[in-house]
Amino acid sequence: MNFASITFLFYFLPIFTACYFCMPSRRAKNIALLIGSLLFYAWGEGVFLLVLIGSLAANHVFAGKIAGGEAKKTWLKIGIAANLLLLLAIKYSGFIGSQFTASEFKLLDHLPLGISFFTFQAMSLLVDVYRGQKPFKSVLDTGLYIAMFPQLIAGPIVRFNEVRGQIQDRQESVQASSDGIKLIILGLAQKVLIADTLTLPVEVAFSTPAGQLSMAAAWAGAVCFSFQIFYDFAGYSNIAIGLGRLFGFKLPQNFDYPYSARSFREFWRRWHMTLSRWFRDYLYIPLGGSQTGAGKTYRNLLIVFVLCGFWHGAAWTFLLWGLWHGAFLIAERVLPASVSKILHGPLVGPVYVFLGVTFGWVLFRASSAGYAAEYWKAMLGLNNDPAATLASLQFLPFVTLALIAGALLSWDGWERGARAVLAKNPGRALPAAYLQWGLLAGLLALVLLSVAVNTHQPFIYFRF
Repeated sequence: MNFASITFLFYFLPIFTACYFCMPSRRAKNIALLIGSLLFYAWGEGVFLLVLIGSLAANHVFAGKIAGGEAKKTWLKIGIAANLLLLLAIKYSGFIGSQFTASEFKLLDHLPLGISFFTFQAMSLLVDVYRGQKPFKSVLDTGLYIAMFPQLIAGPIVRFNEVRGQIQDRQESVQASSDGIKLIILGLAQKVLIADTLTLPVEVAFSTPAGQLSMAAAWAGAVCFSFQIFYDFAGYSNIAIGLGRLFGFKLPQNFDYPYSARSFREFWRRWHMTLSRWFRDYLYIPLGGSQTGAGKTYRNLLIVFVLCGFWHGAAWTFLLWGLWHGAFLIAERVLPASVSKILHGPLVGPVYVFLGVTFGWVLFRASSAGYAAEYWKAMLGLNNDPAATLASLQFLPFVTLALIAGALLSWDGWERGARAVLAKNPGRALPAAYLQWGLLAGLLALVLLSVAVNTHQPFIYFRF
């Protein structure tokens, strides 16, 4: 079910919220939330609900075996292997088979939504229990941790040790609900008003033979995709976190103005933060992290980012995208201090990161590595007499407005400036709050109007 849809906004969410708050106890609320989450998933996935239920039931058993103390390491290995085999069988079987045969074999017709996300959460459960966290006695609580609908399909990836206590003991409040509603509206505006609006030039650019693109058209398509994927995914995350606040959960932040980063290292501390931390804590550090010498550190970085790329999709383009980021992270570690100081400065740094990330997004968006290479040629102005110019991308006024708004709002200076002003002038807090709610009300009206008259794209990360 798409958050930016009439079905969710006008039917599922209000009906479910009313039912949830009518429940008389924490246990009853949790059961209602689990049932609602399973219905939410089944709405679009149907029989694939069985994959989710099988995963949460199996991982509940694995967690109990690990906590039992006997052969806990063996059970951890069995549990991790089972989760990885599920991913390999469902998500990667076609890709692996195509490397050895002429035809592509697929176990299922399409990928169950969110399988990469809920499988990583399940593995977090097993590792955290192995490290000393107590598993839930009830499979219903385990199921709620893995399948809670706000973050089920596209994150944020919530680790077991972050949310265990909240599942059994949390408090809903007016303030939390207010904060949640703000985030939901912000996320919907990011998705509907910016990301979906930028879809048109992106689709035109990346469906055009790259050899026909002018330099301006290629750059416009790539830059629009950079902002489309950011506001699409950040929008989903804000909606998910806001829904969590509505029901008393404090889900972790997933984005922190990544295009304001001055280095690729900082970019990955700001982009998809929950995935970055997952790989850091469950893979990079166990491999030795950066404490094992330069050579092994570079090896560890490449392993992490190759797997990060492959986690996103079963294609060489995703693997190369991971290598692209891993290579930049290694290069930044070997740069001379004098060069690094200039490159990562306040003026040059964000431009360098945005350009590098945008070139990388071409790999992410392209249908093949060959197309990505041709697209890069177009970005570098190496096409002779290109037929597709900037005008071909149909930059209507509202598309241009969305691009400008997306670029301006991706800078963290606005938020820092507002906080500084309020810190020096506390008396302005109340007028600022009224202004904020007024802006949010206007955004919500635009979102609802757009949802009512347009069919919106599914979230990009639904594919993963």
